[in-house]
Amino acid sequence: MSALTPQSDMPTPTTDKITQAAMETIYLCKFRVSMDGEWLCLRELDDISLTPDPEPTHEDPNYLMANERMNLMNMAKLSIKGLIESALNLGRTLDSDYAPLQQFFVVMEHCLKHGLKAKKTFLGQNKSFWGPLELVEKLVPEAAEITASVKDLPGLKTPVGRGRAWLRLALMQKKLSEYMKALINRKDLLSEFYEPNALMMEEEGAIIAGLLVGLNVIDANFCMKGEDLDSQVGVIDFSMYLKDGNSTKGSEGDGQITAILDQKNYVEELNRHLSATVNNLQAKVDALEKSNTKLTEELAVANNRIITLQEEMERVKEESSYILESNRKVGVTKDRTADGQALTEARKQLKEETQLRLDVEKELEVQIGMRQEMELAMKMLEKDVCEKQDALVALRQQLDDLRALKHELSFKLQSSDMGVKQKSELNSRLEEKTNQMAATIKQLEQSEKDLVKQAKTLNSAANKLIQKHH
Repeated sequence: MSALTPQSDMPTPTTDKITQAAMETIYLCKFRVSMDGEWLCLRELDDISLTPDPEPTHEDPNYLMANERMNLMNMAKLSIKGLIESALNLGRTLDSDYAPLQQFFVVMEHCLKHGLKAKKTFLGQNKSFWGPLELVEKLVPEAAEITASVKDLPGLKTPVGRGRAWLRLALMQKKLSEYMKALINRKDLLSEFYEPNALMMEEEGAIIAGLLVGLNVIDANFCMKGEDLDSQVGVIDFSMYLKDGNSTKGSEGDGQITAILDQKNYVEELNRHLSATVNNLQAKVDALEKSNTKLTEELAVANNRIITLQEEMERVKEESSYILESNRKVGVTKDRTADGQALTEARKQLKEETQLRLDVEKELEVQIGMRQEMELAMKMLEKDVCEKQDALVALRQQLDDLRALKHELSFKLQSSDMGVKQKSELNSRLEEKTNQMAATIKQLEQSEKDLVKQAKTLNSAANKLIQKHH
């Protein structure tokens, strides 16, 4: 940042432009941040002199708080817009390592901390935005789930860490705008935690809550078990929003190369996932074929067992009829005593044979039921195998398509690399020509100075000659 202090008391066009540009700045910390379209331009306060009056003119706390609110609102606008655009260009789920997403959480943390009242504890004064965020579950019952999840996380030890985890879970749930609107509408509850001129108590807070609706188009996934949210330092990186005239032309080409590389990595990851899925399905098909063969063998054994039991049942029936017939013949030829004994033995044997027959019939019914169940299981297995084979064919087709897409993307990447090389060569040539033109301009300036000196010398000589003639 260069000093822009005027060197004379008289106003000049340059100093007037500097003063007019500085009047349009907004204040944050020790910087004045001016808006240039979608970018920020930073200047240190000591580098700009707005008026000849040496005394400060903006020491009113309400004025400073208003400027801070305006500045935070503009930072939130830029952060949200940049996050949405970069996420849509990226075309995949965001994680905690994504730089624009990290800066968005830092800006939100500054917004929630603005005008926060300090609570006195035995360790000193403490400022934490976790207290207002805990109120959301009372206003919106759906927020109770993420609040309970934050409290159950084992790695969080400070209220600041719990507040950061709450913001991340609310963004994953796509309810951050809804929760912030519900909180801002209850100024009577927020007055316990914020000063009257804080951002959450003024109109800027409602504007930021409305801007958060656009984040519902973003898919984010965070793993907070191993992330240290307690000791992170929330510093806004203004370099992401500063305009750089020398790099704007090449940024589009770099963005296209980054997008192609991201697509290539995504296709490779999807290719690996599909290959693993195909291998798993093939293993399941092999297991189903083995189980099908085993069930077929068991079914054949059960059929043989049923036939054997039926033959044994017929044999028992024949033996029972033969015994009854023999008992009748014995009853005619022998006396009553022998007849009674033989009849008793025959009845006893008949009961045993009847019981055996009932047992055989029950076992036969069981075997028939098992056979029907096996046949049903066989039909379901055959249907499942057909479905798996169809899915396997579809996955192989998708794999071939992805390989073709990967080949096309690699070709595009090579062509883009060649374009970048050509642009770099052209840039180097332009720099050489620029240097040559600068040297030529310096020579012309030097020659102009020499000509001016000669003209002055000639004018002085002419004046002397004129004086001598007079």
